[in-house]
Amino acid sequence: MTSSPRIKIAPSILSADFARLGEQVAEATMAGADYIHVDVMDGRFVPQITIGTLVVAGIRKATALPLDVHLMIESPERQINQFADAGADIITVHIETCPHINRVVQMIKDKGVKAGVSLNPSTSLSLLDDILPDVDLVLVMTVNPGFGGQSFIGSTLDKIARLRTELDRRGLNAELEVDGGINEKTAPSVVKAGGRVLVAGSAIFNSRESIGNAIKRLRESFA
Repeated sequence: MTSSPRIKIAPSILSADFARLGEQVAEATMAGADYIHVDVMDGRFVPQITIGTLVVAGIRKATALPLDVHLMIESPERQINQFADAGADIITVHIETCPHINRVVQMIKDKGVKAGVSLNPSTSLSLLDDILPDVDLVLVMTVNPGFGGQSFIGSTLDKIARLRTELDRRGLNAELEVDGGINEKTAPSVVKAGGRVLVAGSAIFNSRESIGNAIKRLRESFA
């Protein structure tokens, strides 16, 4: 009998209180988070502009957890070195922005950082066929990237399930991460479909409850 895989939780600081960012990252760390997810947006690939390397370097001082840096930016290859040097442990780029994805993945790995590839809800899994063996993580977006607090797109569950099947069929160890609309209502379905790392923003950083209670409640939803 095989044991169930451990499901990791990656709180997204996109929904955190930036006036207390270090404090909230430390609280998420103490509450048992597995990664700290950092959404970097450039105002071009996605509508909003968020943070850069200085904030990543600041977060690095607040936690020993792996920093899961998600680059929602055009030409991410121009920024790989800077984010790696700032303290990123995982750098994920969007396949939609990388015509030379193999080169970008190798750049990330050359910095001693784990390499991830992300795809939007409407992007076909077929684009991952050739790069899949070379990545450490695949991030499936379950909302259109650019804003926090969006509703989960239910049709993406099939994509998660198909990717889980393909990873298992090929014996690949890349983590399957899911980002967008994750909360105690959607998490069970995502885990059932094969998600192994859950990115959650407003479900964890909110005014309704403590970060610790939110993480505990999210874990209990799929236990």
